[in-house]
Amino acid sequence: MYAQVIVDIAHSQVDRIFEYSCKDGVPAGSRVKVPFGGRVVDGFIVGLSQASSFPAEKVKPVGFVYDEPPALVPECFSLMNELSERYRVPKAVCLRLFLPSEMRSGKVRELYKKLVKFTGAELIFSKAAKKQAEFYAFLRDAGQADYSSCCEKFGRGAVNAVTEKGGAELVKVKVNRSPSGFFQTEEAGRTLTPAQLSALESIRKDGRTVQLVHGVTGSGKTEIYLNVISSALAAGKTAVFLVPEISLTPQMFSQLRRRFGEKAAILHSGLSAGERFDEWWRLRTGEARIAIGARSAVFSPLENIGAIIMDEEHDGSYFSESAPRYSTLEVALLRAKHNGCKLILGSATPSVESYAKAVAGEYGLITLKERINGKPLPHVTMADMRKEVKRGNNTAFSSALRERLRDTLGQGNQAIIFLNRRGYSRSVVCQDCGYALRCENCDVALAYHSEEDCLKCHYCGARYRMPRACPECGGLHLRYGGTGTQRVVADLKHDFPSARILRMDNDAASGKEGHYKILKKFAERQADILVGTQMIAKGHDFPAVTLVGILDADMSLHFFDYRAGERTFQLVTQVAGRSGRAGEAGQVVLQTYSPENTVLRYAADYDYEGFFQNEIALRKATRFPPFSLICRVMVTAEEDGAALEALKGVYFGAAELQRLRPQKFIFLNKMHSPIKKIQGRVRYQVLMRLEDGELLPEIYALAVKFSSPKALVYVEENPVNLS
Repeated sequence: MYAQVIVDIAHSQVDRIFEYSCKDGVPAGSRVKVPFGGRVVDGFIVGLSQASSFPAEKVKPVGFVYDEPPALVPECFSLMNELSERYRVPKAVCLRLFLPSEMRSGKVRELYKKLVKFTGAELIFSKAAKKQAEFYAFLRDAGQADYSSCCEKFGRGAVNAVTEKGGAELVKVKVNRSPSGFFQTEEAGRTLTPAQLSALESIRKDGRTVQLVHGVTGSGKTEIYLNVISSALAAGKTAVFLVPEISLTPQMFSQLRRRFGEKAAILHSGLSAGERFDEWWRLRTGEARIAIGARSAVFSPLENIGAIIMDEEHDGSYFSESAPRYSTLEVALLRAKHNGCKLILGSATPSVESYAKAVAGEYGLITLKERINGKPLPHVTMADMRKEVKRGNNTAFSSALRERLRDTLGQGNQAIIFLNRRGYSRSVVCQDCGYALRCENCDVALAYHSEEDCLKCHYCGARYRMPRACPECGGLHLRYGGTGTQRVVADLKHDFPSARILRMDNDAASGKEGHYKILKKFAERQADILVGTQMIAKGHDFPAVTLVGILDADMSLHFFDYRAGERTFQLVTQVAGRSGRAGEAGQVVLQTYSPENTVLRYAADYDYEGFFQNEIALRKATRFPPFSLICRVMVTAEEDGAALEALKGVYFGAAELQRLRPQKFIFLNKMHSPIKKIQGRVRYQVLMRLEDGELLPEIYALAVKFSSPKALVYVEENPVNLS
């Protein structure tokens, strides 16, 4: 028997199939050790054949087979080929996505513990063997027990003696390192509303692969997901449940565990290596049939998938920022088509691209306009921070928020304070009139570069002098950035000294189960106020929260990104939805220097359709996605010269494509990346806006051609972060 093997080396020069001999019965998908170039390396068997294309004496044998069953499911190979061709990366890089990283490195293995088991043999002990008799009597009653514990209690000599006499036997039992980070709460009733029943019927009957569930916060989307999963399991199939953030996983995992027990397995980077390894193998062996996790869970080792669910489908976390730079939605769609199952996208604020496809009929569209508890969405109060400044209030909190916070705490309820600090560059905003300095050519917010003391547009490369005064009203109060979460906590402690306050951001939630511990404390009402960044903005359900305060709501409007309005609408709507999800009505105080802004007005009214119509018209007029494709070729290097050399090669190659097919280009330019250096590497970019994706293979080929050990070159499509 001969095995076709891909060696686990991420280099284009060895990105092909190598042939080895192997024993009969070794299945495709197995991880193996093979001799390669004078050393032994890991590899993956991707196919088998009875005959070899080389003389038998020249074919080396497979050295070692790792796993039983084989680690890779057959579907991996078709996905490997599609992803490798699509993103121009070696096949080994694609196969690595399907395995826990610790498993590849050999740093983690199955965990076994030793048990001592009663055999049923009748033994007689002398008076001197008192401990043996005690252990024998204990084991006869218990049936089996942990070997180490028995040795501690009765003595190793006694335990071994009884074993040698045939009264007990030692057995090795596999131990599952099960994650503990989830909420142990009772499951709510499962009575479905007419809207939920209608949604499930639409999903069942609609022949389209992708179904978009657009439901307001609290409309019961999760119960729809659980019923879809239940139907898949009843049909003998499996399911994948994706969430965008690790911080969302404990609560969602709790619901799946309550409903489906040990059939649900969790996959995310917050687990220990052993937990992730065991959960992955439970899925691979079929012991668990539901995979839940963040982006990487889309590669879970399930077969016969009956449903894939992407909750909060609009979230930018679903895009990978390392090679291959894949879209989770794209991979999920490939898996859905391969398995002939439905892909369910859910959000209160769908991405403009997804909603446009639903409106056009490419996706099925299901709309849930009311909360399941029948309560109205929380009332939004717009606090004009320009007036607050004029009144002498220079703190982070408006008088309206401070007053409502006092009332909420007095009534024994909880509050969430949200501060959006996404992005790196800071916009420049006039505190007097709310005007944000914008590019004349692109109508996107300009970023301030203190090093050069100028304003830049990172779409067209235009530069502007930093004005002394606001060009709109002449005001002198120009502001950079805003207050951070730590400062907010300090101010709250000063204003409300008796309040118990938790902070949830990347710093506070670091470490294993960091997110879970904070959320658990808040869920158990061990705190009155939760202050956090975007990780608290979506998915969470805290019944006692009746007030949400949104600080600097308009700051994300002024990022140098065509998605700035969309992201602002999504964040405001999502975080507002955390309030009033149980019995009492919810309130939201939205603080802004731009209360007249159209996006904020749509968000305050929960008017997604109005926002979408306005946004899609703007995108069409300016020819931004989905009416074009933004392609960025990034060049990074330790040496500036190496980066510039690669940049020139890519740019002149793209310029030649533009010369040959000018109708495909809307925009082309080369420039410094907005953040010029990260981790000691200089960064340049070639930025393109294209009519469609027809030229992508040639652009990827340019990136491969000019990438070298001295300069890394890679492609991003419609990048989530343009910094």
